[in-house]
Amino acid sequence: QNEKMLIFRCRGAPPEKRGAEMDKGTVHIYCGKGKGKTTAAIGQAIKAACEGRNVVFIEFLKAKEEDELGFLKRLEPEIKVFRFEKFQESFDELPEEKRAEEIQNMKNALNFARKVLVTEECDVLILDEVLGLIPYGIAGEAELRNLLEVRSASTDLYMTGVYGAREIWDAVDEVTELVAHKSLVQDSKTAVDKENQ
Repeated sequence: QNEKMLIFRCRGAPPEKRGAEMDKGTVHIYCGKGKGKTTAAIGQAIKAACEGRNVVFIEFLKAKEEDELGFLKRLEPEIKVFRFEKFQESFDELPEEKRAEEIQNMKNALNFARKVLVTEECDVLILDEVLGLIPYGIAGEAELRNLLEVRSASTDLYMTGVYGAREIWDAVDEVTELVAHKSLVQDSKTAVDKENQ
């Protein structure tokens, strides 16, 4: 209940009173091997919810993280969270017999994302790790371009993934690539792993 109170208190002007400059939606990509892509997207979701906008967040490819998804789900109905994959593990960790089922689940998630855009069910759509579907062959450039084409002019779309998806950069408004130039955390983890070997 307290979390909902925070959302209502930080709301900006309602949609019907926002200026024309806020009604023009944009397409953003967060990509790269650096950490923080999902965090940046979540930040955008919370910011949009504080402005009184409706947000839909769809997760792809990742293991089911109850802490992360649970926090976002506490912000419903301002932020609606969806994960179509059935299994707890990430796609990389699944055996071949389970991957086929998860591939269909992720295709269903893409179809749902398209429906959300076509019917304008939200002001902001976040597709977390959707760019990773391309190197796995689950979706291609054509499917992602189709999402961009059906998006209404007032809807913000955020797509994240390690894979950069440069093939669609010409159709997006902003690309932020996260690169880790130094990581003491990773160095420490590597040292610990070596000690445990």
